[in-house]
Amino acid sequence: MSIACAAGIDIGKTSLDLVVAPSGGSLRASNDAAGIARIVNRLKRAGVRRVIVESIGIYALGLLRALRAEDFEVGVVDPRRIKAFRVAEGGRAKNDRLDAGLIARFAFTMSQAPRPAPTAEALEIRALSSRRRQLVKLITAEKTRLRHAPDDAVAHSCRHVIALLEAERTRIESELEAKLLSSEDARRVYQILTSIPGIGPRIAVTLMADMPELGSLDRRAVASLAGIAPFDDDSGLRRGSRHIAGGRACVRVALYLAAHAASRAEHGFRDERAALIAKGKPPKVATIAIARKILVAANAMIRKDQFWQQH
Repeated sequence: MSIACAAGIDIGKTSLDLVVAPSGGSLRASNDAAGIARIVNRLKRAGVRRVIVESIGIYALGLLRALRAEDFEVGVVDPRRIKAFRVAEGGRAKNDRLDAGLIARFAFTMSQAPRPAPTAEALEIRALSSRRRQLVKLITAEKTRLRHAPDDAVAHSCRHVIALLEAERTRIESELEAKLLSSEDARRVYQILTSIPGIGPRIAVTLMADMPELGSLDRRAVASLAGIAPFDDDSGLRRGSRHIAGGRACVRVALYLAAHAASRAEHGFRDERAALIAKGKPPKVATIAIARKILVAANAMIRKDQFWQQH
């Protein structure tokens, strides 16, 4: 669907750069309440409804809240697509204003609707989930140091740090679950996910925190977003091997672990994985195929509000 105009915003820690396409009007404002108000007023005066940003993080929270409060259509686009668009235009120079202009022209030119940007609340939940993964990695590293501790003093220090990190992980997990399961609908999604073979409480929380789009996408889009959709690699008469790429790494890892567990369960996907291996698929490829089955099933079950049923 064609649009009359679109805006691109480059988000920085201290500043926001806005460009409107096709007029090319621009504005730089501070990334605070006063600057965000200036951005919103300029968008209203320009008659913009579609606002596009690149990858977003904690610095975008205030802006997202303000734009959604004014009912703007806020979308997010993969930075790799913006980079490819710059190459297609033949551009080389890069700064915040030029990036905002590039995003705006991309939004105005591309007819495909952008992926909706997550809400500020979803970003806060995702940040907690990311922090939990960081703490898990730190605990694992400290346990490795403990195994190689040269004396009792170092070992005591390692145990002390591990205890502190595990206490903080427990606190973060409690806060994350409280935010995720604060509504009846969210608790229902959690129950649906944990009914699927291989998906336990922690994997369910990861999927809810880092892939809130579950239940709202088709099977191909959800697999691509998770990074477990196989892509073709053919040219002429050559038929290359299919491979996965991109997507959300944390979701892909969680689904891979779920597939491993489900492949060992009698009422899970053990027979399906064995059949794939019998057809000549490498074990890792078979596990990825099971991970995709789990994800597609979870997506459909949430959309239909159904629990897992063993066939």
